[in-house]
Amino acid sequence: MLHPPHSEESLEEFPHPWWVLHVDGAVNNGGAGAGIVLVSPEGHHLMSAIHFKFYATNNDAEYEALINGLKIALEMGVRNLIARSDSEMVVNQVNGGFQARGPRTELYLRCTQCLIGMFKEVRLECVLREKNSNADALEKMGSQQEAVLLGSIPIEIQEIPSILEVEIMRVDEALKET
Repeated sequence: MLHPPHSEESLEEFPHPWWVLHVDGAVNNGGAGAGIVLVSPEGHHLMSAIHFKFYATNNDAEYEALINGLKIALEMGVRNLIARSDSEMVVNQVNGGFQARGPRTELYLRCTQCLIGMFKEVRLECVLREKNSNADALEKMGSQQEAVLLGSIPIEIQEIPSILEVEIMRVDEALKET
């Protein structure tokens, strides 16, 4: 049976598929890094390991992992996302259960919320480290000082924190208001 072509309005009636994002960030003796695994509704995995070439606390690395994962999902055109992190603090801050303490954490929180606002829907969940093992393995590779290949997964190098973009946007907004 043939169906008539759908208008743009009727396409919006169909639910967008849900993607799943696993993120992990950490600091260790080798440096700081992030691991990201984006899983499509069909089960395809897009993986990324990132090494940070800037000072980061463990919480900074967790936020960087989430921010970079959200950016990848946006680049892939994802509309509905279930994001999973093993950082209870980051998940609770983003979900409104904990307050952000300190200006740096506040900037990371705002940057994350801004990215989340670009999706149709995002559910951020805290998971046990064992349920986040692929992202954890990628994070361990990303935190090493030597940028090597993990199979066919290149380790990306991030020179500056993501929150600098937020600071620049705030300065630009302040200049526009005057």
